[in-house]
Amino acid sequence: MENTIVNKVSNSSLVVVDLQDYKPNGVRNLVDITQWLEDGLLREKSFRQSLKEHNWSQYKDQLVALDCSADVILPAWATLLITTYLSPHAKTVILGSLNDLEKHLFSKTIDQLDLERFKGKPLIIKGIIHKKHSFQERRYRKQRETINKSMRKAEPFCPITDAI
Repeated sequence: MENTIVNKVSNSSLVVVDLQDYKPNGVRNLVDITQWLEDGLLREKSFRQSLKEHNWSQYKDQLVALDCSADVILPAWATLLITTYLSPHAKTVILGSLNDLEKHLFSKTIDQLDLERFKGKPLIIKGIIHKKHSFQERRYRKQRETINKSMRKAEPFCPITDAI
């Protein structure tokens, strides 16, 4: 009798979903509003002039998070004005941190994902290595629940092998 190794997983009906495959491509960049503060204050006249002189083309086709690392109160129009300058150049502009940007991008990707192709098939979700990606796993699971309300809860990093 021949002792050949058979990969039963690859021959099974299991579908492996690697969430890293759904990570949107593109350069991420953080624009910090503190670069336009003077002594911790936003002075409208110099702020508007600085925005006009800023090289906005450096953000061409980038995914941009607009945030303020200083603990200051900013007028709402300040972020709107910066977004007005960024929008013609950047692919995406969100108000928040780089982590918020990743959450936004992943949510958008998962919302557009056609999950019908996984219907009735056992799944294994993989690719959640870092703690910061636990949001992506939860988001994917939530989207998946729209197909199967009886999905079992699983600990992070554990395979989900129940059928959708």
